Amino acid sequence: MPFPSTRARARATTGSGVGICALLFVASVLAGCSSVPERFTPSNPIDPTKVSHQLLTDVLRTSVHDGRVNYPEIQTDHRFADYLAQLDRVNPSALGSEAEKLAFWINAYNACAVQGILDGYSPKPYIGWYRFFKSHRYGIGGVRLNLSDLEHEFLRKQFHEPRIHFAIVCASSSCPKLSSSAYEGSELDRQLDRAARAFVNDPARNRFDSGQKIAYLSKIFDWFEEDFSASAGSVPRFVAQYVNDAVLAHDLVAGLYRVTYMDYDWNLNGPPPSETVHARTH
Repeated sequence: MPFPSTRARARATTGSGVGICALLFVASVLAGCSSVPERFTPSNPIDPTKVSHQLLTDVLRTSVHDGRVNYPEIQTDHRFADYLAQLDRVNPSALGSEAEKLAFWINAYNACAVQGILDGYSPKPYIGWYRFFKSHRYGIGGVRLNLSDLEHEFLRKQFHEPRIHFAIVCASSSCPKLSSSAYEGSELDRQLDRAARAFVNDPARNRFDSGQKIAYLSKIFDWFEEDFSASAGSVPRFVAQYVNDAVLAHDLVAGLYRVTYMDYDWNLNGPPPSETVHARTH
């Protein structure tokens, strides 16, 4: 799951019954932490026409199965380290099409989130949120960025594509399933549609009670309601575009379902890395 916006974090924190002190703490540590560069200055840059995500695909196909991530396996895979090193040699602004740029940032987010777990961090609230999303940084294009900036300053602010929320994965069980292949500019629209449809129709993440007319939706739809409403008018209307049941789609558009947001499971989406690394999360 991507890191919620400031407004969404406040809504999520108060809604979970956490006291006002915790809310103020989260707001204070997250304020003023942006590290967005004015430009990228990679050393030994890669020709933009030769940027490839094949290394990441090779790793994902080996170590990700139905969304479950084998972190110990990735921990010893030199191809993953090579891909991370490649990210620091790419100038994202020089990539050709908007689709290529968006694919790059999605892949960068997912790779960095995996590396964050390998480095011993955890996305669990509340101290874990800050360390995983804000304090830990990664080399991209010759600058150091954190996961929060990757999501909010690049993916959300620059592309306005709500389907990214089903493609970027912050290593938690309630996140979308991590794809077993990297995102590619030439296939991006199809890949994002497939990710959205898979997430919306996954009963572990979204359920629909036709008798009671209740849509039990992922907390992602609550945290990023503004993104989905900007695209489709409302969360139910957005969801209706991707449900497999035509009757359900009609009823969602007609406003016949009451929406309830489910609790979020922050547990890791696979076996943890080795103890020597994983111990740093505690």
